[in-house]
Amino acid sequence: MTTAQARSSSRSGNRSGNRSGSTSGQTQASLVGTGVLLRFLLRQDRVRLSLWVVGIGLMSFYVANAVQALVTDEAELAQMAGLFAEPVGRLMTGPAYGMESPTFERFYAAGYVLFIYILTALMSMFTVVRHTRAEEASGRAELLRADVLGRHATLTAALILVLLANAAAAALVLLGALSGGFALTGSLLVAGSGASVGLFFAAAAALAAQLTETSRSASALTGALLGLAYLIRMLGDMAAVEGTTLSWFSPLGWSQQTAPYVEDRWWPLLPCLALAAAAVLGAYELSTRRDLGAGLLPSRLGRSRARPRLATPLGVATHTLRGGLRGWGIAVVLCGALFGSYAQSMVDTAADLPEEFRSFFSGETVLLGYLAYMAMFLALFVAAAGVGGVQQLRGEEKHGRAEWILSAPLSRTRWIGAHLAVILGGLSIMLVLTGLATGAAAVAVLADEPGDHFTDILLASLHQGPAVLAVLGLTFAAYGWAPRFAGVLGWTVLGYAAVITNFGPLLDLPEIFFELNVFGHLAQYPVEAFEWGPVIWLSAIGVGGILLGFTGWHRREIPSG
Repeated sequence: MTTAQARSSSRSGNRSGNRSGSTSGQTQASLVGTGVLLRFLLRQDRVRLSLWVVGIGLMSFYVANAVQALVTDEAELAQMAGLFAEPVGRLMTGPAYGMESPTFERFYAAGYVLFIYILTALMSMFTVVRHTRAEEASGRAELLRADVLGRHATLTAALILVLLANAAAAALVLLGALSGGFALTGSLLVAGSGASVGLFFAAAAALAAQLTETSRSASALTGALLGLAYLIRMLGDMAAVEGTTLSWFSPLGWSQQTAPYVEDRWWPLLPCLALAAAAVLGAYELSTRRDLGAGLLPSRLGRSRARPRLATPLGVATHTLRGGLRGWGIAVVLCGALFGSYAQSMVDTAADLPEEFRSFFSGETVLLGYLAYMAMFLALFVAAAGVGGVQQLRGEEKHGRAEWILSAPLSRTRWIGAHLAVILGGLSIMLVLTGLATGAAAVAVLADEPGDHFTDILLASLHQGPAVLAVLGLTFAAYGWAPRFAGVLGWTVLGYAAVITNFGPLLDLPEIFFELNVFGHLAQYPVEAFEWGPVIWLSAIGVGGILLGFTGWHRREIPSG
């Protein structure tokens, strides 16, 4: 080698080494402070995440043991397994693997683990959004980045936090399943599937946080993905036992296609983990292409001139709340139409349904019991829209918009009253449209005297109004006095009602648990006759909560909450 060639080779090697060192240095610099920030997040979320993790673990433990305490012999277990093997059961819980020869562990996996997966997904997505997009919107992320915190430290710390939370939840789910004497392999698969679903939606939330400018939009985008995954799984699993091709287009479907305690296959989790990894890499890449606090999706420009209605408190409230209420309304109406379209199938299969299924849908006919149950089930989602609306009021305070508007000659009563009127009006419209959609779909498919049920279905939906009002009243009372805990209280009341409504009769819970269910007191119209007592008491709770919330709202400071 000549001297010139040696020098050239040396310079080339130096440039390559410099580039490699530069890349490594940039990566390390972008992660500076991750460990310190992770310790801070663990301290900040020690209560919130602990409640999530322990709640998920307790659900696994309780279901795994309660089913065995409730069912005394194999014949009774086989009858109860029919609940999940029927199309409506598959629509609600999954593809019903192993229900032709059920065991306690198969019954646990077929009927209940889907809801463990959903809770894990919600915990993961909310945690990521709270520690990424919400931190940027509040300005705290910019303050930390102004010091020595690296560009990717926030996202990395949030993802590690979620990974730890999912690992802890999976460990408790595993212990809960093993406490019921279930097989180790299937129990590991249930726990691993839950963690995989959690990581998938955590990655999706990280990606959504790069696309949007607000935490509300990021949560809504990820929540819509979760809802779509559930809907696709519903349609795919309802069509056939063990699912159809459509079931494989849902992350929730992948987790259930592992078939714990039946086939015990791990490979359906590979698409979930692969897409989660791709989403995380995409989130990191996109975070380098945007300014701090901004989103990659362009914000929609407003009108050059404000509409006249924005000069009124009611117009401002409508503009603020309409997006969330509209999203919830579309989802609930579509679900109502879907459930109503299954009415004729319930009539056709009524004679073959197990006795436990008949008792689950109370009433002389399975059809009326099914429609009454669906009216209550859909009302839970309407109430959820109310809780979300109250949380938006909290957001208006935290971002300073409420304080800015109230600096004008506008009283507190008119501002909060306008927003409450929009929420109440939106929930009322949802109940009406849901009843109409469910009734219209049922009438379209029923062969015998379909018109007789349309009015009953509409009235059944409206009959749930007092329970929805009670949930809104309790949430608004917390908002008036302790707005930080309003969402926690509202979602706790709804989550409890959903669990008791769907699983209480199967788990043979003590009567006190049913008494605490807000949605369990109204008569199951049209199966049962209308009763004024529960309507009056629930309405009183709702109105009393609203009045209590007004009192607290006038007594506290707005910025401090």
